[in-house]
Amino acid sequence: MTLPQTMVAVEMSGPGGPDVLRLATTKLPALKDGEVLIEVAAAGVNRPDVLQRTGKYPPPPGAPDTLGLEVAGKVVAVSPGVAWPVVGERVCALVAGGGYAQYAAAPALQCLPITGAFSDIEAAAIPETYFTVWTNVFERGGLKAGEYFMVHGGASGIGTTAIQLAKAFGAHVLATVGSAEKCAAVAKLGADRAVDYKREDFVEAAKAFTGGHGIDLTLDMVGGDYFMRNVEAAAVEGRIVQIAFLRGSKIEVALDPIMRKRLTYTGSTLRPRSVAQKGEIAAALREKVWPLLASGQVRPLIYKTFPLAEAAAAHALMEADTHIGKIVLTVGK
Repeated sequence: MTLPQTMVAVEMSGPGGPDVLRLATTKLPALKDGEVLIEVAAAGVNRPDVLQRTGKYPPPPGAPDTLGLEVAGKVVAVSPGVAWPVVGERVCALVAGGGYAQYAAAPALQCLPITGAFSDIEAAAIPETYFTVWTNVFERGGLKAGEYFMVHGGASGIGTTAIQLAKAFGAHVLATVGSAEKCAAVAKLGADRAVDYKREDFVEAAKAFTGGHGIDLTLDMVGGDYFMRNVEAAAVEGRIVQIAFLRGSKIEVALDPIMRKRLTYTGSTLRPRSVAQKGEIAAALREKVWPLLASGQVRPLIYKTFPLAEAAAAHALMEADTHIGKIVLTVGK
């Protein structure tokens, strides 16, 4: 097929509120070795996009300035030496930027097939959250069947994914959320215990939920005062994985309970990792998680979609923090 020379993408007039986002005409991305060009049908909206828009999360060197970390669509071109995916294949992909556009370049290693009857919208809601959850909960956190798992922000894209995968692999799940509506939603997804943190102390709830054993693994995106509360809720030999810090990254820490419980407190970011490292996560997902998606045992939860031109409204919704699941942009031809 003959590709156009230009495309429509969402650009920023500068750091600021959602109103800095606007449609613009720009050149198609040039493919690097090992990359494919995807005609984007849908793109996921994620918290890091909001942080980048406000100037708090600059893209890594070499990444596009355009927002967007996950896309789904059809491969329309491949660089030399790429054996898979082939032109014409429907894929979803993790990208380091550039997803809010009609076309996006993606490393072939970071592409995954769109499984079963999944729509492009559903597929676009998978990469960022599933890559993040898999590497942090199962690889770094080492979650095992029968363990007690706690996830904060249980109604977010990360949270809804973590709940489903943890349950699918046999863990007991406690999720913290901010409303009764969200409690009901995460319980429906499989959480054994939903805690409205505005009305209930999650530390006491965790102790009761585990019969005094404590939480074996916590996935935290809150930070701040949650740090020591996670420590208090943890089991002996527990693990805590930090992936964001909505309440701040600078805290005062008492080290003695960490030492007494022999805890492991770690954290990671996904975006700066190498293509090879992300490719290893993609391979693990394809082997371990794609069968669960194909069978319908787990699936992305879509809260609302917006056309590409309404990216600002999508960001405003994410900042309002009323959503349950994923927000997705749809991209017209």
